[in-house]
Amino acid sequence: MTDRAPLSRKLSAIAESATLKVDAKAKALQAAGRPVISYAAGEPDFATPQFIVDAAAESLRDPANFRYTPAAGLPVLREAIAAKTLRDSGLEVDASQIIVTNGGKQAVYQAFQAVVNPGDEVLLPAPYWTTYPEAIALADGVPVEVFAPAEQDYKVTVDQLEAARTDKTTALVFVSPSNPTGAVYTSEETRAIGEWAVEHGIWIISDEIYQNLVYEGVRAVSIVEAVPDAAAQTILVNGVAKTYAMTGWRLGWMVGPKDAIKVAANLQSHLCSNVNNIAQRAALAALSGPQSEAEQMRLAFDRRRRTIVSELSKIEGVTVPNPLGAFYAYPDVRGLLGREWRGKTPTTTLELADLMLEEAEVAVVPGEAFGPSGYLRLSYALGDDALLEGVQRLQQLFAS
Repeated sequence: MTDRAPLSRKLSAIAESATLKVDAKAKALQAAGRPVISYAAGEPDFATPQFIVDAAAESLRDPANFRYTPAAGLPVLREAIAAKTLRDSGLEVDASQIIVTNGGKQAVYQAFQAVVNPGDEVLLPAPYWTTYPEAIALADGVPVEVFAPAEQDYKVTVDQLEAARTDKTTALVFVSPSNPTGAVYTSEETRAIGEWAVEHGIWIISDEIYQNLVYEGVRAVSIVEAVPDAAAQTILVNGVAKTYAMTGWRLGWMVGPKDAIKVAANLQSHLCSNVNNIAQRAALAALSGPQSEAEQMRLAFDRRRRTIVSELSKIEGVTVPNPLGAFYAYPDVRGLLGREWRGKTPTTTLELADLMLEEAEVAVVPGEAFGPSGYLRLSYALGDDALLEGVQRLQQLFAS
């Protein structure tokens, strides 16, 4: 009897999402009755605003929403996304330059599929969101990490990018505000990187899903606004998940040059066809309706941001660069490694995160999920009381 043919080597090489893995473990422990406080998931704890839910419910009364619709998205939603792109990214686009996707992850996946060929190198500033290198690999590309430490506020420079560039470099990942660090590039920093990419004909995949979650009067300037010429070689990815507490609705989009959007649309027509029409109607309400509840959520995140930075900074051996966007703190915890804590001496942040879960019942994502060891990601998109209690548990664990 002949052995079964092997599984796909490409898919077998893909790692499970580290953030979802830690979050699932934390939820399993909570379900078992343990009082675990989890900072793992990048998910707002707020309910989706009621007017968005109402729009979705109303859409169920229209039988047209029970049928196939254009694979690239409802025309009215694509128009609303075009308006948002002009408003927040400073780029005027036609609806034909937009594809509505099943969440931001699908937009990221399709963006790399559209511009990366086998063996192409993609510059990936680190720390990076855990999905990027896997999505690059699925496009047969080669991720090239460019690390910016805490001393640089986790922001890469043009000199670093140029040092990593080769004749195989075809794309750059640019994320501001950043997941996992919360770093926001200044307008000048963004312009310098955009001009460098244009000079060398490099595609830019710019993830803007956190662009409306910024603090201290900061604005996340889009790279296509800072460098208008970059629009011809930039794909913007975005979605409603973070700003409107709509993670489970799975509604994202990509915006780009017509030729890139065309090939991505062809892919989506075979991959999944149109996104759920009810979710599309909900997203239309989110983008075109009142923004007051989204602003209230942003203000709550800002309050939590200040709390977590202040409290983490009280732990000796922990350095916390001030995050100006998203809803993550990314402390440098190298000062905690190699020291004994309750009979254990962690030497990596993988080991440190395990120690924190076992001894303090606090779940965090270790830096190895986003690049080098020595760092932790903590989402502050959880309730104020739980957020404070979790950090206080860590203060007790690491009390000298």
